[in-house]
Amino acid sequence: MHTQPGGAQTDQSIRHRPVIRGRAGLIGGLAALSGILFGLDTGVMSGALDLIAQEFILSDFQRESLVAIMLLGAALGVLCAAWMSHAWGRKRTLVLTAGLFVIGPLLCAEATSFHMLLFARLLLGLATGATTFTTPLYIAEIADSGRRGAMILGYQLMISCGLLAAFVSDGLFSYFGVWRWMLGIVGFPGLVFMMGVLFLPPSPRWLLAQGRERDARRVLIELRGLPRMVMAERNAIMARLSARRDGIGSFMRDPNCRRAMWLAVGLQVAQQFSGINAVLYYAPHLIGLAGYGHYAQVWGPVGVGVGVINLLSTCVATTCVDRVGRRPMLVAGFAVMALAMGGQALMVAGGIPVMPGMRLLMGGFMLLFVAAFAFSAGPLAWLLCAEILPLRGREFGMACSTCANWIANMLVSATFLTGLELLGADRVLWIYAGLNALFLLMVVLRVPETRGMTLEQIEAELMRGTPLRTLGGQGHS
Repeated sequence: MHTQPGGAQTDQSIRHRPVIRGRAGLIGGLAALSGILFGLDTGVMSGALDLIAQEFILSDFQRESLVAIMLLGAALGVLCAAWMSHAWGRKRTLVLTAGLFVIGPLLCAEATSFHMLLFARLLLGLATGATTFTTPLYIAEIADSGRRGAMILGYQLMISCGLLAAFVSDGLFSYFGVWRWMLGIVGFPGLVFMMGVLFLPPSPRWLLAQGRERDARRVLIELRGLPRMVMAERNAIMARLSARRDGIGSFMRDPNCRRAMWLAVGLQVAQQFSGINAVLYYAPHLIGLAGYGHYAQVWGPVGVGVGVINLLSTCVATTCVDRVGRRPMLVAGFAVMALAMGGQALMVAGGIPVMPGMRLLMGGFMLLFVAAFAFSAGPLAWLLCAEILPLRGREFGMACSTCANWIANMLVSATFLTGLELLGADRVLWIYAGLNALFLLMVVLRVPETRGMTLEQIEAELMRGTPLRTLGGQGHS
């Protein structure tokens, strides 16, 4: 924690500390480790679910409940984090959620009943939802303007790393049928994250909002290493704080604020109703439709391949986003996702022949879908939400859009297996293919191209009433 300096430490000594270069990047990277925990908790259930169902003799509804309870907790966690990060600070919120990332996996590993496991997954959901709100907010507030975008997308890379680690872990433990180890091992990186987050500085923006200017100035010097930059950044933060004091009221009264928030909510809902988490949570079940055995489902080229492709595609998206632009990547992504889902639906409807080549084709469609998602809707929904929401009331807008993301995630995950049973796999996959085509139309008609625009430029055009699709004018069309 950064407290008031003692008598031996003066402002003069602070000003003459050695220049610390890259400090903000290191701190932001440590905060982004929460993305690994997010990815682990999301992906680990994929390989463990069948084993848990066998031990506790679960119905399809109970299996869906195990997945959905975490997502319900995540939606509640977002709302709790929105209040805690304002009242207690971003760092303290991260410390608390880090503790839940340790307790939750241990309770999962020790669960003696289905209901105890539900409670443990609820705690993990609270932690996951809280970090999805707090971590990007914290990173944006400690990062310098030149690295903010890369650092926020670095959080998405960490999520992809966590997903890959979850699939590899499930593959290794599947040989022994030990689902408790699959879920409990997540507690170790949770402990590492909790120890690391204790050494993070508070957000300078939050400190200034609390009137702790002395502490905020010291943190800014620590982050930037250049004392001459501190006063200019302090003034900019104070100006933004004064502009945001009636943020929630602005969303209630100003239609320009509301349309930005509705687009942010729409992007988050589109991200989830694309069907990505039906693939991530139930990948073994889908692969089983193609005739793969249990070990091939969780450890084979398609099982672990989902994690590998997700990570590689996210890396490609990070390098392309400021060169290609947001809109072209989203258009391409939703088009390919619609085709990949349609391809899976056609194969399932026609019956997949018991031939290795046809099984691989089914797996290939799944990997293509994951690659398109990780290249487009996965990272870009979060990035665009951070860009289009006005500075005044951004916390409120981010809370609404993030909560919508988790609620949509819960609805998809809680209905997928039931939908397969009632409608058949081909009809469910066709529905997701149609939804992706609908989201493609939404991108074409509503989503702006924000590449090369500052946040102030985006907000200025938004408040002038410029249609969302044409924000940035011809230079960004």
